[in-house]
Amino acid sequence: MYGDGVFRTIHVHDGKPRWWAAHMAKLAADAERLAIPMPSRMVWERDLGSLLSSTPADCVLKLVLTRGPGVRGYGPAGQSLPTRLLTASPWPAHIETVAARGAHLHLCDLRLSEQPRLAGIKHLNRLENVLAAMEWADPTIDEGLLLDGAGRVICGVSSNVFIYRNDALFTPRLDRCGVAGVARELLIGIAADLKLFVHETDIHLDELLEAEEVMLTNSLIKIWRVARLGGRTWNAPRVSDELRTLLNA
Repeated sequence: MYGDGVFRTIHVHDGKPRWWAAHMAKLAADAERLAIPMPSRMVWERDLGSLLSSTPADCVLKLVLTRGPGVRGYGPAGQSLPTRLLTASPWPAHIETVAARGAHLHLCDLRLSEQPRLAGIKHLNRLENVLAAMEWADPTIDEGLLLDGAGRVICGVSSNVFIYRNDALFTPRLDRCGVAGVARELLIGIAADLKLFVHETDIHLDELLEAEEVMLTNSLIKIWRVARLGGRTWNAPRVSDELRTLLNA
């Protein structure tokens, strides 16, 4: 009733969940920050085996962990008995199409509110994202770009943001708001292996528009390069093709 839980969205490929260990670690870290007991990995894998036995080999897996049943009111009463929900849905056909041509972005009017205690957590209260996603009906728009109240770039509606300039990557700080995704974390590690320095810093919209390349990441799309935001276009990839190959591997 209160969005009191955390979740993960995972690509199942050839019957296996990709980046499973990283998703389990992130789910556990987010649950800990909300003081929700995390079931063991063995429990999740038992559930997973039951679900995937009757799903397509390629699909989207969603894991949800809530605090569990409770009485009326905001304060949790007594010991939490967490609820686990696992669902599978068809693989989105548009992901590779957008990867090939580049993503078209909408600059959202909605501004993300700051709450450092929730920043970075993939919690269930995603009303800001719901309202932001309602801002466009144009089928050629693939994703929305979200800023905070100070005009800083934070993330996409369902993705993280990277920009490339001066032979380095820059990604927004997520200590005030936004979600720190698993693909973002993995890309930072891959970039370090390539000696491509990553700066986690404040990024304003004008800096993004001046970048040599803009990229989006999440666990389903891996990496999309951005081809258009308003009247600004980026015609060719700079580093996204190589990073996408490494991230897919």
